[in-house]
Amino acid sequence: MINYEENIEVRGARVHNLKNIDVTIPREKLVVITGLSGSGKSSLAFDTIYAEGQRRYIETFSAYARQFLGGLERPDVDKIDGLSPVIAIEQKTTSKSPRSTVGTITEIYDFLRLLFARAADAYSYNTGEKMVSYSDDQIKELIKTSFSDKKINVLAPVIKSRKGHYRELFEQIAKQGFVKVRVDGEIQDIRKGMKVDRYKTHDIEIVIDRLKITQTPELDKRLTESINTAMYSGDNVLMILEEGTAEPRYFSRDLMCPATGISYPVPEPNTFSFNSPKGMCPHCNGLGKVYRINEDKIFPNRKNSIKAGGIAPLGEYKNSWAFKQLETIASRYQFELTDAIKDIPDEALNVILYGGKESFEVDSKTLGVKRTYKIDYEGIAHFIKSQFDESNSTSLRRWAKDYMDKKECPDCQGSRLRQESLYFKIGQRNIAELSQMDISELAIFFDGLFPKLDTNQQKIAEEILKEIKVRLRFLLDVGLDYLSLSRSSKSLSGGEAQRIRLATQIGSQLVGVLYILDEPSIGLHQRDNRRLIKSLQSLRDIGNSVIVVEHDRDMIENADHVIDIGPRAGRHGGEIISQGTPSDLKNHNTLTADYITGKREIPVPKRRRPGNGNAIVLTGCSGNNLKNISAAFPLGKMIGVTGVSGSGKSTLINETLYPIMNAHYFNGVKKPMPYKKITGLEFVDKVIDINQSPIGRTPRSNPATYTGVFSEIRSLFTKTPEAAIRGYKPGRFSFNVKGGRCETCQGGGLRVIEMNFLPDVYVACETCNGKRFNRETLEIRYKGKSIADVLEMTINEAVEFFENIPKIYRKLKTIQDVGLGYISLGQQSTTLSGGEAQRIKLATELSKRDTGNTFYILDEPTTGLHFEDIRVLMEVLNKLVDKGNTVLVIEHNMDVIKMVDYILDIGYEGGREGGKIVARGTPEEVARDKKSYTAKFLMQELNKHREMAKKGSEQRAETIVHR
Repeated sequence: MINYEENIEVRGARVHNLKNIDVTIPREKLVVITGLSGSGKSSLAFDTIYAEGQRRYIETFSAYARQFLGGLERPDVDKIDGLSPVIAIEQKTTSKSPRSTVGTITEIYDFLRLLFARAADAYSYNTGEKMVSYSDDQIKELIKTSFSDKKINVLAPVIKSRKGHYRELFEQIAKQGFVKVRVDGEIQDIRKGMKVDRYKTHDIEIVIDRLKITQTPELDKRLTESINTAMYSGDNVLMILEEGTAEPRYFSRDLMCPATGISYPVPEPNTFSFNSPKGMCPHCNGLGKVYRINEDKIFPNRKNSIKAGGIAPLGEYKNSWAFKQLETIASRYQFELTDAIKDIPDEALNVILYGGKESFEVDSKTLGVKRTYKIDYEGIAHFIKSQFDESNSTSLRRWAKDYMDKKECPDCQGSRLRQESLYFKIGQRNIAELSQMDISELAIFFDGLFPKLDTNQQKIAEEILKEIKVRLRFLLDVGLDYLSLSRSSKSLSGGEAQRIRLATQIGSQLVGVLYILDEPSIGLHQRDNRRLIKSLQSLRDIGNSVIVVEHDRDMIENADHVIDIGPRAGRHGGEIISQGTPSDLKNHNTLTADYITGKREIPVPKRRRPGNGNAIVLTGCSGNNLKNISAAFPLGKMIGVTGVSGSGKSTLINETLYPIMNAHYFNGVKKPMPYKKITGLEFVDKVIDINQSPIGRTPRSNPATYTGVFSEIRSLFTKTPEAAIRGYKPGRFSFNVKGGRCETCQGGGLRVIEMNFLPDVYVACETCNGKRFNRETLEIRYKGKSIADVLEMTINEAVEFFENIPKIYRKLKTIQDVGLGYISLGQQSTTLSGGEAQRIKLATELSKRDTGNTFYILDEPTTGLHFEDIRVLMEVLNKLVDKGNTVLVIEHNMDVIKMVDYILDIGYEGGREGGKIVARGTPEEVARDKKSYTAKFLMQELNKHREMAKKGSEQRAETIVHR
């Protein structure tokens, strides 16, 4: 009998390539599902187990509610028993909104806002003094004691340092029954008529009452009424002016500076939110960045004249209104449009950029009389800014952005918050300063904060501090100590985003949940892997089941149960080929077991390539956490850029080196991070960046369309005799446009049957039977195959089929070479695993003609790859380098690092403690470095390889002796 309390039982799973498999997964254990990329791991974990868990959860809702939520399709599985509530922590990236930060997605910033709203001390932004606030009774007692037996004026401030004539205000004050006002320090009778200079700044207060402070019951009542009236008119602030003195004293129900009278509203959590009007900086709207005109982009070469196109947005001279105005400005400031821009007077350039209005007279040489000219010019800079701010046209805004730079907001210095919010402090730090600290630094700050608070603050803050410290601890446990709360979520890698979600789940302390994770070790240095494994084990130990789709050797060896899917990928995978403890796995004859035990290995090269003697040298890099470093990239080699997570690898390569090279070779517009100089670009012909962005988000995208091979195939079909007779063009063979596609399913091959509160059902289109094309199109055949038959072919079959068509063959062969021969040409991109998608991108670039001087940049190409997939990938990359190209990989995987010719190791730590070059040289040279974290693991890998080689040679020697 099956015990559902101990196991999750999956019976007859057939999703994607799964071969009707049965599998038993132990509950409350750390279970790793491994296997080749495309073997069916994600199909089992996410598309079967997680999908069924989600579907069952939605089925608990009423039929009425389900019709609004939309149902989930039942996965193709006979049954799943023993299933707990399921939470998936996938590789999908977090929000791309610029308003989303590490602090907001972990909710730590929400607790910080609450802490500051309830326990922070407020300080004046004018004097730095601590702010005070009073109740009405306290104000009354202070007035009675401070001004005893003195004559005072009770004033309500209504205007503070603002220009205007204020006629309507004075009329309104008079209607309310007040007869006196104090204007710029002088008390005046409003009945005698009021007139002030509209162009000067003024301070205006209403005189609410004039009285002598005596200790009588009548005065007590009158003072109470005066305070209430003054607070109402003065927006919770009043002033007491002793007769015969010039300086008033301020009192406020709100927080107030006793010296200058400025007041802050009572703080609330939204006061510290950059997503709320109450807290956001009004200049940048809480984004921390603003777009500013870059004059050097408007005048790219100041040696050019205006007529020769020296003003980039206007181009070369033409008979237009703008150039007529420039001629008028030239007459006024006595220069010619043929003069070099550097020789034009600064005053004139200022008018050209920022506009002006002026009339002037000039002697007419032809008529001999004075003529009046008028300048009424908006200014190029103002026009560009107005187009960027106000235009509804995307192309116009993009045009305007070309002449602007994204700069830190000058008002809030990038903190995103309004001035008042930054003057609330805890432990002498404001909320923006805490948000900019590394997580490790912030944890130390909060560990020592409680004793520094006063008794009241301790009572208020105790519970909030507990929540903050627990969440910070979980972020540290998953290796994210180098991040800061202010870090934008769109700058996070997939691995970082997933580990943040993992930390959030650990913090929720749920029990009895099934967690499914997709390669959480991505982007994590070997040093931090142990911490990640401990975090997953802690999730298991409190009573949860944890399933991890993973290739990492350490994760597999530390699992309680390992399920190996294979034996190969795609149609040749989808079977359970091994399951049991890690020890059991080593006894099975599978590819995974062979790599774990060392029967197979990715060999270390016998020699390192010397390169071609040239190098690209990048000097003075200081973006993000880089410490003004210089780096040389030797050409004709495979270069590995290594270092702990957050050390600065991506900043140096993706944010500095690639934008410089892309701008040089292809006029790319992305601005690189700060650097001083780069040399050696002349030794390279082009740069190709293969990053981790997905290849397509819709089912209509597939490997054939993404690689461009489908266009060639469609052109080939148009050249068949039958297509030529019928006059078919390439569009006839596209399932995305009308003409050749099936119009019943609009080229989708499936029809959606809406089931209201049940999930939508997808059925093969009855008109085309899932072929996507109409009958006439399918009648055109090439070598006996229709266009639909070609899309059904695997890459291996297609390589053979198109071997005599060089253009098609070359592209298909590169897909086959990166180990994707098993996928079909028309497979929906949404069904591809992460590793498959990235290798298709790689194949697309590799299919282009390389010059032998191409510089390839790959960011963690081992994402989602099994040991065997990495071996195949490295063979392809090595062929590229052998042709003379340069390949640079940003990597943590030791199987790749040990194979490169040159390593650039960045560290020592992540975040602020990183950004330095720790070690450089061949893997053997770097492995001897005592300070590098990478060196320690690299030395272990190289030693293991030497031992394996020694053992292999001894075994061969024994065999010879035996013979």
